[in-house]
Amino acid sequence: MIWLIGAGNMAIEYAKVLKAQNETFKVIGRGQGSATEFESKTGITVHRSPIDEVVKGADIRCDSAIVCVSTLSSFDITLQLLGIGFKSILVEKPAALSLDEAKQLYRASSEANANVYIGLNRRFYASVEKAHQLIKEDGGVRAIQFEFTEWSHVIEKLSKPRKELENWFLCNSLHVVDLAFSFSGAPAEMSCNHSGELSWHKPALFSGSGVTQTGVLFSYHADWESAGRWAIEIQTSKRKIYLSPFEELAIQNKGSISISKFALESSLDIDFKPGLYKQVESFLGNKQADMVTINSYVEMLPHYLKIAGY
Repeated sequence: MIWLIGAGNMAIEYAKVLKAQNETFKVIGRGQGSATEFESKTGITVHRSPIDEVVKGADIRCDSAIVCVSTLSSFDITLQLLGIGFKSILVEKPAALSLDEAKQLYRASSEANANVYIGLNRRFYASVEKAHQLIKEDGGVRAIQFEFTEWSHVIEKLSKPRKELENWFLCNSLHVVDLAFSFSGAPAEMSCNHSGELSWHKPALFSGSGVTQTGVLFSYHADWESAGRWAIEIQTSKRKIYLSPFEELAIQNKGSISISKFALESSLDIDFKPGLYKQVESFLGNKQADMVTINSYVEMLPHYLKIAGY
């Protein structure tokens, strides 16, 4: 049985996927309001007790858990699940708000002989899978540029805890940077620049460049006080690949100034929250090559923190 921890909007999306995959699962949620809404939208009962009470007397050997609670609770709940005995856990990004917390999760999972994965569903978009296919056909990535501009005028109006806003790069922009380096490989050398600040986040302007361990040149930019959006541009020897928005794929062939939208078979990204169906499929199939393991996350986090200016 799979344990779905949390009953908010993301949990509803996971429940849709689990039902479609004919999986048996139990939902545990603490908030009365979110639990009621979850039950109304899914028809599935939410157990409103603390996790340790729910699992008393239950056989949890080989059980899996999906953690989609509030950002500030993910770390503690994941540690608790490891302590109880869960052997396979998918936790929504960022899972940890510091390198120390991430290392704690890694140590705890190693000691428990368990697998912990970070939920970064953009990796499983149909557009991303197609981009990987085109890159392979072209012989690899030559260079990559990405932008992770956030709309501060919208974010500042959200009802979010101060700590989450102060770590917004990890809580949200991580989707962009993780996806970019999944194409190019991890940085080997990197120069990062920062400027400005918002009332809830410092810095506000980001720019940098470097070379990855596979020899790919990369550069990035983001201005949270100006116009912009999430975007990734990948250059191969034959074409330039555009992901902006990430759900779509566009191509510019060498020798042409025309940019054309690529037709995708993306029914799973239409019927379910984009990327989620295949992410859950990979998680339950223990396909580590497709997932972000806690080990790989610990290795990449210092690079993310440097880009973020934290």
